[in-house]
Amino acid sequence: MWIKSTFPVLLASILLSSASWADEAAEQAAVAKQLPSVKITLQQGLTAAASQGRPISGKFEVDEGRFQLSVYTAQGQKFYEVIVDRKSGKVAEIEPITAGEDLAEAKSQAAAAAQAKIPLKAAVDKAEQASAGARAVSVTPELKDGHTVAVVLLLKGGKYTSVTESLE
Repeated sequence: MWIKSTFPVLLASILLSSASWADEAAEQAAVAKQLPSVKITLQQGLTAAASQGRPISGKFEVDEGRFQLSVYTAQGQKFYEVIVDRKSGKVAEIEPITAGEDLAEAKSQAAAAAQAKIPLKAAVDKAEQASAGARAVSVTPELKDGHTVAVVLLLKGGKYTSVTESLE
């Protein structure tokens, strides 16, 4: 009886996680294809977005078919998604983050970033320097085993690598 009632839920869960993985792989492929044409770096995007608060994460992404550099910032108890123009490096769009999964992510990132002694930009610089020829695609702060770290996703030769840098 347990198998009959649980199987559809289990199957749906497996299919959703497979679809999520496939979506992520497709987005990573799209970013890898677009990134060589982008003149600015993730670090420049973090610096530009700082005019709207403390950068708490950043990433090159494809959102609704549009390739962009998105940086989450925190200003007091308010959060923003700052879109940085990938050609000029200037702030192109600012959108308050007020609900849903984006707000939950922003709060989690802000909590981790609040304990950081080293800025995200410095962690990205260090990750790129340690992997010659790699380019940073994203950076996200996290708390791991009581320590604040930045998870930096690097792209080199069409392959992604995740690097963890201390923010302490």
